[in-house]
Amino acid sequence: MRPMCHKHLHRIAMALAFAFAATAAQAQIRTEWIEYTQGDTKLKGYLAHDASIAGKRPAILLVHRRNGMDANTLATTEMYAKLGYAVFAADIFGYGQGVLPKDIPEMTKQILIYYKDRPLMRARGQAGLDALLRNPMVDASRVALLGYCFGGTVGIEMAYAGAPLAATVTIHGTFRNHVSEDAKNIKGKVLLLHGAEDTVSPLAEVNKIVDDLRKAKVGFHYELYSGAEHGFSTPSNPAEERANVQSIAATTRYLREIFGP
Repeated sequence: MRPMCHKHLHRIAMALAFAFAATAAQAQIRTEWIEYTQGDTKLKGYLAHDASIAGKRPAILLVHRRNGMDANTLATTEMYAKLGYAVFAADIFGYGQGVLPKDIPEMTKQILIYYKDRPLMRARGQAGLDALLRNPMVDASRVALLGYCFGGTVGIEMAYAGAPLAATVTIHGTFRNHVSEDAKNIKGKVLLLHGAEDTVSPLAEVNKIVDDLRKAKVGFHYELYSGAEHGFSTPSNPAEERANVQSIAATTRYLREIFGP
């Protein structure tokens, strides 16, 4: 996972703004921190929405990378809110209790907690979904999960557990040790966006998820980006710049197809 610099944030913002420039131009994005709990753990998620829209709307549960609730997570939340969705970045690690990894060893320590304890991973994800669904602006029948990297693991776990999601989207997700037969519990559709040169989550792992979806007869779409390694949403070369822009476009298009205009 690469650190997110201001230049990369600007590139992502420009790509999303280009995709729906007219919508973004009219958006009145408001943000707030939402405190909630899972068991005895205090959590703190980040909500962004377009205040110019009245009434209920589709929503996105955004699940962060191994970086946790950092500036990148907040910026991504706000950018998807510009498309008219209520977007809630769920706190998996416990930012509400001050947990924000500052380096790769701390990030690795955090994600291993949840890789080793899948019930806890699902419970943290479900707590975030519950917090989102409690918001009166959210149309509970039109909720998608968008997971980056570690968030892709959380997304697949929740989808396999039967969470009421209209769509599950993973961007350079990591996929390990999911129970294949549980794919039959998926309620909605799935979009997988992955780098062809990803060595952190190689294609064999993605193909296992694809096999699960096919056997369970779940509707899915899979895009593979040549030249892109893991973490291409913080691009380090032209191929990853292209993959990043294309993954944003694919996500926005897929959500429009699922939720409607």
